[in-house]
Amino acid sequence: MSATRILVIDDEDKLRKLLAQTLTYEGYEVHTAADVASALTFLQENIVEVVLSDVKLPDGNGVDLTKTIKETYPATEVIVLTAFGTIQGGVQAMQHGAFDYLVKGDDNEKIIPLVSQAAEKAHLQHRVEQLEAKVDRKYGFDRIIGKSFAIQRAIKLARKVADTDTSVLLTGETGTGKEIFARAIHYSGPGKNQAFIAVNCSAFGRELLESEMFGHRAGAFTGATKDKKGLFEEADGGTIFLDEIGEMNLDLQAKLLRVLEEGTFIKVGETKETRVDVRVIAATNRNLEEEAEQGTFRLDLFYRLAIFQIPLPSLNERTEDIPLLTESFVQSLSARMGKSTKTIQPKFVKALQQHHWKGNIRELRNTIERCLILSDDGQLTIELLPLDFAQAGSTTSSTTATSGVGSFSLEEAERERIQAALEHTGGNKTQAAKLLGIGLTTLYRKLEEYDQ
Repeated sequence: MSATRILVIDDEDKLRKLLAQTLTYEGYEVHTAADVASALTFLQENIVEVVLSDVKLPDGNGVDLTKTIKETYPATEVIVLTAFGTIQGGVQAMQHGAFDYLVKGDDNEKIIPLVSQAAEKAHLQHRVEQLEAKVDRKYGFDRIIGKSFAIQRAIKLARKVADTDTSVLLTGETGTGKEIFARAIHYSGPGKNQAFIAVNCSAFGRELLESEMFGHRAGAFTGATKDKKGLFEEADGGTIFLDEIGEMNLDLQAKLLRVLEEGTFIKVGETKETRVDVRVIAATNRNLEEEAEQGTFRLDLFYRLAIFQIPLPSLNERTEDIPLLTESFVQSLSARMGKSTKTIQPKFVKALQQHHWKGNIRELRNTIERCLILSDDGQLTIELLPLDFAQAGSTTSSTTATSGVGSFSLEEAERERIQAALEHTGGNKTQAAKLLGIGLTTLYRKLEEYDQ
């Protein structure tokens, strides 16, 4: 760990050098400045944990400087040095965020422990900033890849609502990244330091979902041997993400509506209300407005959830983002699999762009992972893609072969890829069929055709 960096600001040359020497003996990395201008220049170019500044400086004062430092570098701690007649300045500096103040002429032994305390707090703040930056990289909007108008419009809407506690409804096809958006909204919002809890409403039966979401009292039903806290309580102060909200039955919808409107609910088997402050982000691939008209979804709940609705584009609506997504998936998956990917064939990417993606980004990621498994030489080529991709992209190759320029044929490509898949799975035809993206019966038929 590098030494704590201290900046001493004082126009008195003798005092400035004395402080610097004292702190250097304590193991600190000490720098000095004689005025505000040079101090700010140093702060712009270096990370400083603690600043010791005189109240009176040739081109300003320590009170205003403290305010500037805390606004610009909130993790940097400031200790103000005052003379007997300027103690009020030290008090004012603390009102602007200074860690503390020292009166010049006091016992110098006070300086070392005070600087140590300030440095400890600064290190903690820097650590918090680093962790927050790590969270932003992992869950923030920067994680959402794409420059297309469709995805940028969705990101812009999500950024606007993130700073509020408003309920959000994310709509779009399966695999469009609704949970990624939900996490980005949460971790960019006021409750980012609180819990984010995701619930798939289609994964539970009615009674179990109610118990999971709202909790229950012991004895409320068979198997309820002790009190249980629900996920809404666990998410208090933070966010609960309700995926596949359209799968929730009408009784639970009524209970959810009460949470949204009153902030209260009653646990299963309980009589008194429980109060929570939770942001709700819901997601669906259904048309809830149509379902509300048909009576399968509460219209009042739809309007309450859809205060701020964000439609997420399908991958077929943003094919210009496929090269970026492909590169990102290749990098992350190659690192995870311990593979080195040297090149991505342009025809490979073009075939991805021409494909109709029913499973959207999730399907694209799975396709790339399968191709990385099949690749033995670090090259991603069109021959590694499932058969329907090859058929869609075979026009150019077939034309070339017919004209006598090349000898590539679809049959040869299929045979080679089937053989590669079988070799990779050690002859396991079921696994090979999954890798190739075809049914097992289709694989057997192809093997018969090729006498394999």
